[in-house]
Amino acid sequence: MGRLAGKIALVTGAGRGLGREIAELFAREGARVAVVSRTAGNVEEVVAAIRNQGGAAQGFVCDVNRAEDVENCVDAVLAAFGGVDILVNNAHDTRNVNAPVLEMSADHVASQMAGTLAALQFMQLCQPVMVSRGGGRIINMGSAAGVVGTALFAPYAMAKEAVRALTRCAAREWGRQGITVNAVCPLALTEALQDAVDKGIAKAPRAAVGRYGSPKDDVAPIILFLASDDSQFVTGHTLMADGGTSIDAGR
Repeated sequence: MGRLAGKIALVTGAGRGLGREIAELFAREGARVAVVSRTAGNVEEVVAAIRNQGGAAQGFVCDVNRAEDVENCVDAVLAAFGGVDILVNNAHDTRNVNAPVLEMSADHVASQMAGTLAALQFMQLCQPVMVSRGGGRIINMGSAAGVVGTALFAPYAMAKEAVRALTRCAAREWGRQGITVNAVCPLALTEALQDAVDKGIAKAPRAAVGRYGSPKDDVAPIILFLASDDSQFVTGHTLMADGGTSIDAGR
């Protein structure tokens, strides 16, 4: 307990699923958490849950695909908390993740790349604040789908691989300013993945451990490690939280 004591964390896509698990874990570890999501009801529910557990949180409604919303959100977080030490770019629109390569359109790809551009904007807005506070932690969510090359997920995979490239470039540029930038590629049974399984789009996991991961028990603790001082010498890295699915992938 207390691994993030005194820290201010901004978590996007925190209204449900993995983002919610990250926000609640961060709060249990002592961080003050900015819970960011586009659905007001979800934001209120997560903030209430954190406060009921004795944690500190405030909610911010934001559609990360709207640049004006992102700018207003960061301004509001800074006004409320006075800074940002940890940024988790978890939000992504999962409504158009699937398409065969032959059927992909430019608009389809652009809809997925919007999530990558949102991550970039949050990073650009938070970086000067982190520098002024002596450093920070940025964790971007990639996907095993991009590393492995999952069939029928090309638009999503392209966007998530772009996130990993952005992560490496920022890590090189900002490392001497005390900011680490890492990516996590999970294979966790979120609501979006469960929906794909139910529709027959996603099949049984190929993970070496023989199952999909748990957002709460398998993935959120990895995000906590990268957000904490324990990871101060880890940057520009992609941590594959996928139960071994990507063994030998991407060679």
